[in-house]
Amino acid sequence: MATQQSKAHRVGEWANVRGTSTEIAEAIFEVANYDEKLAETIWEQQGSDEVLLRAFDKTDSDVLTWDNKVVERKNV
Repeated sequence: MATQQSKAHRVGEWANVRGTSTEIAEAIFEVANYDEKLAETIWEQQGSDEVLLRAFDKTDSDVLTWDNKVVERKNV
């Protein structure tokens, strides 16, 4: 569920443009304390364990995407 902060930063749109699951985008912004420049840097690094753990905590899905690359829960 999107928080007020994630709505304010248009996280859903941000995720869609980058081919990234909303859950991952929300987790990126949480880790970045909603600093968009830092969020972009984290996204570019593609593989933060902290982000992935947070993202999978937000969903029952076993598969998410990060820059159109599949990330499986079992690999986190």
